[in-house]
Amino acid sequence: MNLFYEFEIDFVVLAISAAIVASYYYFLHIKVKHNPTYTIHGVNALARTLWVENIMRNSAKDVMAVQTLRNFVMGASLMASTAALLIIGTLTLSGQAENISHSWHTLNIAGSHATELWIIKVMFLLVDFIVAFFSFAMSVRLANHVVFMVNVPDHSAHHNLSPKAVARRLHRAGSMFAIGMRAFFFAVPLVFWLFGPYFLLVSSIGLVIALYRLDRSEPEDVLEAGASPMRAPRNAPVIPMQAKYAK
Repeated sequence: MNLFYEFEIDFVVLAISAAIVASYYYFLHIKVKHNPTYTIHGVNALARTLWVENIMRNSAKDVMAVQTLRNFVMGASLMASTAALLIIGTLTLSGQAENISHSWHTLNIAGSHATELWIIKVMFLLVDFIVAFFSFAMSVRLANHVVFMVNVPDHSAHHNLSPKAVARRLHRAGSMFAIGMRAFFFAVPLVFWLFGPYFLLVSSIGLVIALYRLDRSEPEDVLEAGASPMRAPRNAPVIPMQAKYAK
């Protein structure tokens, strides 16, 4: 109980910050319930489904499919390696708590300067980076499965090889990649927490504002307003590309 009273401000601010982030995701959940493409994640899921179905029904695009998935795997592998380096750095940071905790708390006005709290803060950061590493590693694993499934000639051999099933697996890979990126984003408030509880609160509010701008997909009226004024009328005749550029 004594430790709780000593760390009371830090724990209260941590709870408020977590409630702010949870409220934001609850807001997204309500919006997505009525409009699945309200967020860019829903648009990406739809795009992955259509992409897989198009690739698996058109054998001429198998090379493009492999190249696209290879680029995806390379990106996820890079992020997993980055998470591993951050884990090592965080472990090194935890071993120097007594040396740097006081200097890092120079701007800490109301929070505790105790070494025990510093270790707790570093542990939160370590768990966050471990979640990121696991998510990116799972993303690579799932994408590697899709590389083989997307080029299977006989889709009816098994129900898990159908275009919809392969698209779901690719969507899981994309979701794991998104979770890893979210873990990186959540590391920002946790890093600021090392300097004091009020920095955690301010950075959490800033993170939610940034995530709202990043998560929301473009509304249809915005896309229409941003369209080129030189676009063709709706009822204009469609001219084939071959005829247009024929000599």
